[in-house]
Amino acid sequence: LQVFDDEGKDVTPRPLFHSDPNAVVPRQGKLLASSAYFGATGSGSFSSTSISNASTTESILDETVEPGSRRDTTVSLSDVQVRQEEVKEELTKADLDRRVDIYLTETETIWILDMPSVVVSVESEDAGRVLERNRIYVDICKNRPGNDCFVEKMMQTINGAAKNKEVQCDKIITEDKGMMVTSWDLYDSFHVSEIEPTSKAEGSRATTGKSSKSHTTREHDQTISVSSDRGSTTSSIMISESAVLARIHEEEECHSEAILTSENFQQDLFFMERILMENIFQPKLAAYRQFPVLIDPDVTSDTSGTVAAVKEAKQEEHDMEKKDKEEQKEAFIGPSTLSDLNKTPEEIVPPRLEKLWSYICDLTNGHSVSSMAWSKVNPDLLAVGYGAFDFKEQKKGLACCWSLKNPMWPERIFQCEHGVTALDFSMASPNLLAVGMYNGSVAIYNVRSCNDAALLDSSESSNKHTGPVWQLRWVEQDRGGTGDGKKERLICISADGRITEWLIQKRLDCTDLMKIKRTESEKKKLPGEKERKSEALISRQAAGMCFDFHPKDTNFYLAGTEEGHIHQCSCSCNEQFLETYRGHKGPVYKVAWNPFSTDMFLSCSADWSIILWHQDSQTPILTFSSATACVNDIMWSPKSAFIFAAAHESRVEIWDLSVSTLDPVISCFASPRVAFTSVLFAKNTDCLLAGDSKGEVSVFELQNLAAPNRDKVGFTR
Repeated sequence: LQVFDDEGKDVTPRPLFHSDPNAVVPRQGKLLASSAYFGATGSGSFSSTSISNASTTESILDETVEPGSRRDTTVSLSDVQVRQEEVKEELTKADLDRRVDIYLTETETIWILDMPSVVVSVESEDAGRVLERNRIYVDICKNRPGNDCFVEKMMQTINGAAKNKEVQCDKIITEDKGMMVTSWDLYDSFHVSEIEPTSKAEGSRATTGKSSKSHTTREHDQTISVSSDRGSTTSSIMISESAVLARIHEEEECHSEAILTSENFQQDLFFMERILMENIFQPKLAAYRQFPVLIDPDVTSDTSGTVAAVKEAKQEEHDMEKKDKEEQKEAFIGPSTLSDLNKTPEEIVPPRLEKLWSYICDLTNGHSVSSMAWSKVNPDLLAVGYGAFDFKEQKKGLACCWSLKNPMWPERIFQCEHGVTALDFSMASPNLLAVGMYNGSVAIYNVRSCNDAALLDSSESSNKHTGPVWQLRWVEQDRGGTGDGKKERLICISADGRITEWLIQKRLDCTDLMKIKRTESEKKKLPGEKERKSEALISRQAAGMCFDFHPKDTNFYLAGTEEGHIHQCSCSCNEQFLETYRGHKGPVYKVAWNPFSTDMFLSCSADWSIILWHQDSQTPILTFSSATACVNDIMWSPKSAFIFAAAHESRVEIWDLSVSTLDPVISCFASPRVAFTSVLFAKNTDCLLAGDSKGEVSVFELQNLAAPNRDKVGFTR
């Protein structure tokens, strides 16, 4: 084929590739052949050449080839050129002058570099999806400031140039050393651990083994290998001595560990700890028990604290003698008048609280003291419960048993999953400690056992409380006509409005003594005022906060509620209250019968007040309000019918009704950011225990507070 321009010049493109006529060229497809054909024609006018001729020639070639010989058929480039020349000769001048139309079509595009566009038309199909992605990205950018999920950080992906760093040091001197070791030396050293130890007195020997060539026999204390070679003897001695020393060290460690874990050693440490605590706290323990303080005559150092304790003890003895002489006058002369008789103003010493020590350790530090209880048999054993009263401050609780013989660490520690809110020792079984928790569960522990697991737990009981157990007590009640003696029962009161009795069998289960129902407040109706409809109650039951059984008749008890009411109830009647005492404007935190005047009782509340009641009157007798803070706990003195202690948030107060009904006789203020939570009188001594919100139980001695005679109760009333 030849291509001519408008002027008649030959512009036929010359091929860049000249094929070898002897080479075999595989057959090309129709599409490729036609593409090559059109590409070779170029642009311009063809002389009487049609596309149909090429396709016709191609089809003729395909028809001449049989199907069976398609793989072996090859067409050389020379044949194609010959056929093209034949076609060229057949064209006439008219064919060359005729105008031929050539149509160019687009072939398949091969992408070598694809850079997607960052701009999308708003009319395209993907416009909505791109707009949604842009909106999400804008929201993410807005939330990035101050978010921990996004961190601004510089990144460098290019590796820096390598640097050569040289360090100059002293020349390293190497030495070559060798040692001759025989096979039996290795065998003896490897099996040295199998030697059985024997006593040096008996002088027995142990056989360590033998090799295939010789046997080696050694004594236990001295190891010598006999060999003709000097080097082998030296190596055997060194290896054997190191093995024996390692073995002796292991035996010493095992022996030391056995001593530390032995029961005798633990018991000796226990006695030693008791002796050290007695030496450290001897003056304070003597003051607690009201014993004279012993003075060591050999001690020449500063003993000012001991001398002061001796003077205080002598002063107390003098006061006791003076009080015995004036017992007859006390029945006819008032206490305030008696205190002024036969005394000068300089001799009058005001009562005060003297701190002796505190029960606190690292384990209890930071846990609020919720309740305290003395053992019924051992007056030196104190149980303290640790747990928060606020819902937001809840964490795991503790129940610890402290002893006077070791004020620095508790004797027993019981870990609880929830905060401890109440606890009490049993009277029939003094080793049992009942614990109430914030989640409403009740557990019983054995203080004689070192195991801290609970003996019984109410977690499997279907009638367990659904609110915090604010108070629990072991109560002894008469068996009645069925038997003699007394029966002990475990009573609990909870915030779910139930007072329950727990039955101790194979598992803990309870029955309801009383369901505390809400009572409407009594409002006086004004003349001409219409009756108002009563408001619907959110809950028909009132949350129980505290209770106390009558000291003489345990069939009757008092129950304080969150409404501020105090109900007198009976164990034989669980449907209605016997009496209801209304006087508090907030939750009643504690009620306590007077142990001497059994028809009087005290109550404290969150309304900052303490009220003295008589069981036959629904009107308060006295109201005590000395501080603008909640009164968390109260307790009557076990030695006087006039003295009681109160725990405000900011201070602990001692009231003596025989001296004043307006102000407390003693006030002890708390440390900053610390609130008192509970108080407890000691049984046999004039001491008071106060627990606070930091986990500290302080022991105070009541000084210069003379307890009035019990016979004066009727006279004072």
